Amino acid sequence: MKMTMMQRNNLWGRFLLPCCFLLCFCLSVSSVNLRRFTGCAVREFTFIAKKTGCKGLYITTDACWGRCETWEKPLVDPPYIESHHRVCTYNESRLITVKLPNCRNHVDPSYTYPEALRCQCGLCETSTTECLTFF
Repeated sequence: MKMTMMQRNNLWGRFLLPCCFLLCFCLSVSSVNLRRFTGCAVREFTFIAKKTGCKGLYITTDACWGRCETWEKPLVDPPYIESHHRVCTYNESRLITVKLPNCRNHVDPSYTYPEALRCQCGLCETSTTECLTFF
């Protein structure tokens, strides 16, 4: 079946042009400069799971990563400073348990770690996060 010029242009406008736009959008998103990124996002992260009495295990999981708005301003009255510090932290996560290799007989090989499902800029919760504070 032969297509007329009008039918080809219609095909370009309805199908090919949106596909080209989507491809360009995906390319621009994937090339985000992470050094300038402000916000909080789920990102793939690799670490070595370690436990005394077992060999280490490389684990690749999703974790929270980013930079959140933070500021301080001086005050005339105590406490002499007003601060607003947020950290990139887990909004929703699930726990995953793996078995570490070559553990000694008396050592439980189970190792549990969180996997990020959603992240947000929020207050640092010492119950789930190692928070470094200065007083």
